[in-house]
Amino acid sequence: MFSFLWGLFSTDLAIDLGTANTLVFQKGKGIILREPSVVAIHSESKKVLAVGDSAKQMLGRTPGNITATRPIRDGVISNFEICEEMIRYFIQKAHSRRTMVRPRVVIAVPSGITQVEKRAVKDAALSAGVRDVFLIEEPMAAALGVGLPIHKATGNMILDIGGGTTEIAVISLSGIVYSRSIRVAGDEMDEAIINFIKRKYNVLIGERTAEEIKVTVGSAHSLDSTLEMEIKGRNLMTGIPKVLTINDEEIRKSLSEPISAIVETVKIALERTPPELAADIVDSGIILAGGGAMLKGLDVLLRKETELPIIVAEEPLTAVANGTGNALDDIELLKKVSI
Repeated sequence: MFSFLWGLFSTDLAIDLGTANTLVFQKGKGIILREPSVVAIHSESKKVLAVGDSAKQMLGRTPGNITATRPIRDGVISNFEICEEMIRYFIQKAHSRRTMVRPRVVIAVPSGITQVEKRAVKDAALSAGVRDVFLIEEPMAAALGVGLPIHKATGNMILDIGGGTTEIAVISLSGIVYSRSIRVAGDEMDEAIINFIKRKYNVLIGERTAEEIKVTVGSAHSLDSTLEMEIKGRNLMTGIPKVLTINDEEIRKSLSEPISAIVETVKIALERTPPELAADIVDSGIILAGGGAMLKGLDVLLRKETELPIIVAEEPLTAVANGTGNALDDIELLKKVSI
């Protein structure tokens, strides 16, 4: 009876704790928050000054006594205290700071997470004031979010390209048969663009500019028409701001290394998939989710490399959050898929 009352009055949450963005799903309402996983802190007092959208605006623009940082790097917590503050902020914002009842929370984590990293995520959430924490692997959450029939005895392959990690998994009978996680994803692509612009033009650009370039003219395969974009950066020789015009072909070359790593990961996963499940994937194909799935031409390249059907999820950015929320709504399913 007591646990029933807890469930009745608490507002349970599902959190996609991403390297680039954090999404919060509230039971009965769907996704209620979508903000960057960025925290601005005072360097001396260590006081948190801003979280999410307002903190991201500060990236690369802060004075010496303020640091805008991402507490999650490559899919894992790099700064425990700051991550705890970030989780607390999102939970309080989701509850509009009104309720005193501690929620139950389901958090999506990378499939390659270690026991130490699992404990760090759980501890950060518990310290932030939640009642109970469940962890679900990101590819499983993404599969639930895109509506794959994970409970059936058929092979389903999903590729989730986030900010810090790329996850690939083969799922059957509500379990992960094979999974692989590599720390090559959106952030690595941004870094490749920054390095390319620095090498070719001797111009330094920031993380936010690199992300804009990736979204606007970035591609994994040749396009029907040329895309161009004007960017601004600092000339490393003179120190004076400079304006450049870049095109999709240049950026495609700069992204070749991280894209090749993702393609290779898909090929390894296919090689290690049991034959019966591999036969199912020939028919059902590979589902793409995560922000990286939106890179122009990625589906075309993967189709060419694997000769399999490649389907981009309808809402790739929210697949993990929606899937985590679906698990939250079904306690029996949550017991099956949580780790």
